[in-house]
Amino acid sequence: MRVLTWNLWWRFGPWEERRKAVLTVLRELRPDVVGLQEVWEHGGGNRTENLARWLADELGLHCAWGPSDSPGRWQRRLGDPSVGIGNAVLSRWPVLESEVLRLPAPEELDDGRLALYARLDLPGHPVPFFTTHLASAAHASAVRCGQVTALARFVALHRGGTDFPPVVTGDFNARPESDEIRLLGGSLTAPAVPGQVLLDAWEHADPRAPSATRDAANPHVAAAFRPSARVDYIRVGPPGPGGLGRVRSVRRAGDRPVDGVWPSDHAAVLADLADLADTPSG
Repeated sequence: MRVLTWNLWWRFGPWEERRKAVLTVLRELRPDVVGLQEVWEHGGGNRTENLARWLADELGLHCAWGPSDSPGRWQRRLGDPSVGIGNAVLSRWPVLESEVLRLPAPEELDDGRLALYARLDLPGHPVPFFTTHLASAAHASAVRCGQVTALARFVALHRGGTDFPPVVTGDFNARPESDEIRLLGGSLTAPAVPGQVLLDAWEHADPRAPSATRDAANPHVAAAFRPSARVDYIRVGPPGPGGLGRVRSVRRAGDRPVDGVWPSDHAAVLADLADLADTPSG
């Protein structure tokens, strides 16, 4: 199962050209499941246009959409109150159920961040899949720790009823060594949820491969977010029976211009997970 996570930089920059570049990259990569952050929705009623649903229609995928309930701070940056923002999941398999978690934040930093859960109908073992987008302020590590704790509880609530481990994707706006990321891996005194560890797929990357998903080589990366850093993740629970959900490989993707257009200010992360249990030989 090819899993991809990507922050699509909302409706900033040359967004009309960028969405075509995003579609080109996804067509080339052919992921089975995609976690998207900073997805835009415009208009209302029968005239609503949604980037994730457009991508799903073009690629023949199913879509789950989680809109932010507080997009005002984002809208003021564009000067357009008609554009919404949220997370989305695209899937080759039907979405059995979905739910949105509003992430906690103090009022001065609250811009409606969320986590989206989608249960995917893989034959024999549904996949509990999540995508999230944490607070971005450099000084907000404590806020992100609280958001990670809420996310971990959300994962624990929905991870049951299947042998497939939970898959958590997203833009965490935090480096791998940060407290908030270490909470997910259980390398602090205790993980955010006792007994729940979400392993970093990047441990299976080629150590020589570029890892920064917010790369200063990308001209869209704002000076405030430099130097380069890995802030986007695919994290997976320990493998199920027969290695189900085991990470086979992982790499950066969507990290160069398409016909002269950078698709986003973030690179994507693409991982290959075992979606069938290994069968013993003999």
